[in-house]
Amino acid sequence: MTGEHIDEVSGVPTTGHEWDGIRELNNPLPRWWVITFYITIAWAIGYSIAYPAWPMLSSATKGVIGYSSRNNVKKELAAAEAAKAKYAAAVESKTVSEIAADDALRGFAVAAGGAAFRVNCVQCHGSGAQGSKGFPNLNDDDWLWGGKPEQIRQTITHGIRYASDPDTRLSEMPAFGDIITADEIAQVSAYVASLSGLVLDASLIEPGANVFAENCAACHGENAKGNREFGAPDLTDAIWLYGSGEAAIAAQVRAPKHGVMPAWVERLGETKVKELAVYVHSLGGGE
Repeated sequence: MTGEHIDEVSGVPTTGHEWDGIRELNNPLPRWWVITFYITIAWAIGYSIAYPAWPMLSSATKGVIGYSSRNNVKKELAAAEAAKAKYAAAVESKTVSEIAADDALRGFAVAAGGAAFRVNCVQCHGSGAQGSKGFPNLNDDDWLWGGKPEQIRQTITHGIRYASDPDTRLSEMPAFGDIITADEIAQVSAYVASLSGLVLDASLIEPGANVFAENCAACHGENAKGNREFGAPDLTDAIWLYGSGEAAIAAQVRAPKHGVMPAWVERLGETKVKELAVYVHSLGGGE
């Protein structure tokens, strides 16, 4: 080519472009790169013909082989449903205790119940079922109405203080601020705190024990160990739903808080409730 510039060092022609005295060598592309480039073009054309690729006004090209990722997902979901159908049927037909005693069924129920727990229960009980103030920890062994599989199922099924379910778990602690004096509340709070080593004023313990015997032992028991028949908590351990210490205990004695839990069977059905019960029982605190 007339006027073609040849690089003095390499002997390779340049492209004719120059930037700040720097010229670009006109080296040919490597053959392997050119071949690969043409292969990718051919592959792209073939792919767009074989598979859904080009968007249209209301749909897209279908591709000659009729592939659909949506159909694949549907098939996989159907296969998964079919695989677990026999386990779901067994869970439906058996009691929670029977499910918990069967290794295969228990594993299935724990997995399914764990998924249901993460959707429906973590809002109150926490992602690790650790609870928070006013919402019980489901990992410990402190159960108001019992921690056996059937007892847990009963609680989940009918809820707690859930007005629309006649079989709901129901306990009601009176507002003792309307029944006993402020001094007596201070005394009984000190006594209850002393049962778990939290008391500050030891002089209140003895009169507080008398107040407890007259007003509280009927539900919580003479030894303050609680009564599951009434949903009355054990007052001798270090597990407190609404806070520990004399002030927190006095507030609960004076004007008790009463939480509400829905009757989950209305929303989830019997089978899912059983799975939840097995899952909660598996957390380690179940009896």
